[in-house]
Amino acid sequence: MAQGKWIAGVDIGGTTVKIGIISTDGVIHKKWEINTDKSDGGIHIIEDIWASVNKQLDESGIPLSNVLGVGLGAPGFIDGDTGYIFEAVNIGWKNYDLPKHLKAISGVPVFVENDANVAVLGENWKGAGQQEKNVIAITLGTGVGGGVIANGEILNGANGMAGEIGHMTIEKNGRLCNCGRSGCLETIASATGIVRQAMEYIESDKSSGKLVEHVEKHGVLTAKDIFDYAAQGEEKAISIVNYTTDVLGLMIANMGTLINPSKVLIGGGVSKAGSQLLDKIKESFDKYALERVSSICEMRIAELGNDAGIIGAAFLVKQKVLHVSF
Repeated sequence: MAQGKWIAGVDIGGTTVKIGIISTDGVIHKKWEINTDKSDGGIHIIEDIWASVNKQLDESGIPLSNVLGVGLGAPGFIDGDTGYIFEAVNIGWKNYDLPKHLKAISGVPVFVENDANVAVLGENWKGAGQQEKNVIAITLGTGVGGGVIANGEILNGANGMAGEIGHMTIEKNGRLCNCGRSGCLETIASATGIVRQAMEYIESDKSSGKLVEHVEKHGVLTAKDIFDYAAQGEEKAISIVNYTTDVLGLMIANMGTLINPSKVLIGGGVSKAGSQLLDKIKESFDKYALERVSSICEMRIAELGNDAGIIGAAFLVKQKVLHVSF
């Protein structure tokens, strides 16, 4: 039997649900994934999660009395105080009291936060944040996500919208965003936005170049390709990387004036570019930020990868049940 108190950390995605049994010290005892069943408006997802958790608890010899609670990170607009989900478009949920539903079938405390928020909790607890009290985390993937820890607590705002970094307006007459507005950071700095910039270059200038040759040969172009070509000296790729990192540095500098973070963490698939990305963002940040803001702030690549969500969801339970903070 696995002794001590344990937490079920859950990270709900549009394709898979990542789940872990995690100690109160943040050690993963076991982790696994199940498919996200979005049929019938996603009504089966929570039952699937608990059935899977229950099975793994039994196999690990962990009685329910040793489970401190279940923490979940979910996409969408969520009330951070109650865990009530106003809308999770990618899942199919709308006006859904997820904590009430799961608590009824599990019998243990349940806490829910936005997935980007639990990721920053995880990174700050066991990853690159190193348990700082003021942290900004940015996830550069298919979209742009973010989370803010201020004075040791997740910043939710009046109705759960604080930290929606990807939807800060950067270009007043920019490209249409999935949120329905135009010119959001997500249209520029996401992997999708970076590729979009490259395709616009290609469409406007068919002259010879590595980006054009790549598309003609492979039919597709990725953000990684663009960073690779920039490293090789391709001018158009360098221009895209420079513009993207300049925009990110400016945005972080403006956020820095409000939050005054000691750490800024960059994660997501685009962050795999490593120092090629981070050094340029830092250069831009230093250019635009107040010196007193930039001098105290360290910028780092996130470390936990796909485990950030389940670890952060576990910390959410620890924070709520044991009343701990950073």
